[in-house]
Amino acid sequence: MTPLSRLAFVGNSLPRRCGIATFTTDLHQAVCKSRVDVQSAIVAMTDHGHVYDYPPEVLLQIHDNKEADYVHAADLLNAEGFDVACLQHEFGIFGGEAGGEVMTLLSRLTMPIVTTLHTVLAEPKPSQRAVLNQIIEVSAKVIVMAEKGRELLRGVYNVASERIEVIPHGIPDAAFLEPDEAKARLGFGGRATILTFGLLSPNKGIEVMIDAMPSILKSRPDAVYVVLGATHPNLVRNEGEAYRERLVARVRALGLDDHVVFLNRFVDKRTLLDFISMSDVYVTPYLNEAQMTSGTLAYSFGLGKAVVSTPYWHARELLAEGRGALVPFGDAVAIGDAISGLLTNDGRRQDMRKVAYANSRSMTWERTAERYLATFEKVRRGQRLKVIASQSANMIPEESQPLPEMELGHLLSMCDDTGLFQHAIHSVPDRSHGYCIDDNARALLVACALSTSGEQRLPEVLTTRFAAFVQHAWNPDTRRFRNFMSFERRWLEESGSEDSNGRTLWALGECSRNDASTSRRRWAASLFAEALPSTESFQSPRAWAFTLLGLDAYCSVVADDSRARDIRRVLADRLMAIMSAVETKEWVWFEEGLAYENARLPQALIATGLALGEPGYTAVGLRSLRWLVALQTTATGLFRPIGSRSFGDLRKPPQQFDQQPLEATATISACLAAWRADGDPKWRTDAARAFAWFLGKNDLSAPLVDLETGSCRDGLHPDRANENRGGESVVSYVLGLAEVRELARLGGNRTKHAPLRVLRV
Repeated sequence: MTPLSRLAFVGNSLPRRCGIATFTTDLHQAVCKSRVDVQSAIVAMTDHGHVYDYPPEVLLQIHDNKEADYVHAADLLNAEGFDVACLQHEFGIFGGEAGGEVMTLLSRLTMPIVTTLHTVLAEPKPSQRAVLNQIIEVSAKVIVMAEKGRELLRGVYNVASERIEVIPHGIPDAAFLEPDEAKARLGFGGRATILTFGLLSPNKGIEVMIDAMPSILKSRPDAVYVVLGATHPNLVRNEGEAYRERLVARVRALGLDDHVVFLNRFVDKRTLLDFISMSDVYVTPYLNEAQMTSGTLAYSFGLGKAVVSTPYWHARELLAEGRGALVPFGDAVAIGDAISGLLTNDGRRQDMRKVAYANSRSMTWERTAERYLATFEKVRRGQRLKVIASQSANMIPEESQPLPEMELGHLLSMCDDTGLFQHAIHSVPDRSHGYCIDDNARALLVACALSTSGEQRLPEVLTTRFAAFVQHAWNPDTRRFRNFMSFERRWLEESGSEDSNGRTLWALGECSRNDASTSRRRWAASLFAEALPSTESFQSPRAWAFTLLGLDAYCSVVADDSRARDIRRVLADRLMAIMSAVETKEWVWFEEGLAYENARLPQALIATGLALGEPGYTAVGLRSLRWLVALQTTATGLFRPIGSRSFGDLRKPPQQFDQQPLEATATISACLAAWRADGDPKWRTDAARAFAWFLGKNDLSAPLVDLETGSCRDGLHPDRANENRGGESVVSYVLGLAEVRELARLGGNRTKHAPLRVLRV
């Protein structure tokens, strides 16, 4: 493998005034100094409405609200052959909701991505969680600067330990100096100095420190509190200098004009180090604990300062075991007592300084650069091994992830001698909800799919139970199938919904064509023919679609059933009619709203059009499916099924959650039908994307599937996966997996189908 030669750091950059800009610039310079043979560049994020005179090391800039800039940056980094891209992530510096626009860049990069997370939220909003999960998913490694970050990534975001690196915030390698010389140089000679620096904003707790000054002055009348830093640009944009003016008014009201100094400027590194050097005590009085990283704290600690801080996450970790003094949030008395104690006890203050300085030597920018470079080398090796390992793997060409093996353990555990249970509590079957024909019909579809796709078949006794459940559900008095059955084997209704009847006919049609048993194929065809006439009275478009899918199979083996042929055209024409009545340029769909298993409607028309040689049916199916797939694809290229919270909404953009497995499976099936119809390879890619949803390429980066047992979680909520793993979910996953594995075996041969078994009944 060739040596690491080109690195790109993506983040804010000086002269933009913020902590991320300082960090990115310092890290870039440290890496360049550590490895002179490595070319390093910065891709700078520019906030809207601002212009910066970037230095030569900035290769290009991305305006945070311009999508084209993200695309251009990705194209350039790929074309220039960068080995690794290192993203500096903080909420608020990228465009889009929760900064999601950054995925426009990341999703297009061809090199490994290493992401430094400057903030890890313990309780993210759904949009923040979704974006961060996407970033984590595309990152080969995630770097945090404190162990608390690792803890949150593992516990809140389910990130594997081996993907996380903890690399402390870098610090200048400065000498351990007494403050007197710097005090004299900066005009504070002979005074006890307390320092806070950084961009000024209300969450920094400056008010609390101002309120503590009167008590400090009782023990050290010469004390001065220096607040160094410009007001945060976002605050200035929203309210000007009103916040700083309120602080100044507070100082005046307390009579502290000679003891609190505001220096409203953003200083260069040399000046900053002078100010840190001149301080006797450095203080960070932040108001809440959710501060993962503080560059100001790291710098002051690294220069051997006595630090007093509230116990936010970074401070609690860095200053533990006597390396600094921790005080409660918002407690002016406690802060005053801690600072007074240090200013009046030179020995204690010096001891704390020496401990801080000694413990910070591993944090110098030189050491930090070495650890980053080691991480970059590691991910490059990992990428190469992944590419080699995948070259001969069983996979869909459009996907870089090998397909899972077919594991049926959970499906088998969800069945008893009656059939497939509806629900589970976690992975344990829930007997209290009994059974339904919907799930047992789906299970019969799975049995047929496994018998024709080269997979291990279900046990014969299990397929027989699914068939027996369907037979027992048939009610000759109503000419309909029942749906719900209690655990005690009592039917809870005389006839089920139209949709459950249509789905049962679909399963019977497939069974008549593809079941391994000749006798069971004949049974299925006979019951299908008996139950089919009732569908003419159905009003549900999904019941029409399910029945059409069953007719596609049934008519291929019972070629002389004229009644079936007639009903087939009636149902297809009904779908065409409602499409004609509802469709507009913006709303290319059959109904005023979207519901469940939407993709089955276009799939049914595509299959019917192909079988009957009716290009009009096929064209409408393809057109509506293209619209649906686009609606279900995020800007970052993820599959996002129509959430169940959207059901009932009329002509509105779909809501994101709750997402369910049967939507992914329906999309896979429909895309494969479309691929067989027109040969467009994009349909294979779309099918692969929908299947990848099961494996974790989704809005939460949460795998739905346990690959060892084949169990599948029941869906995605805004903040988590549903841990229950019921019957509908497992058959959806197994059916989807069977189809994409068959697609991988077919390669580009879209005309290959299972052999037809012609029956005469």
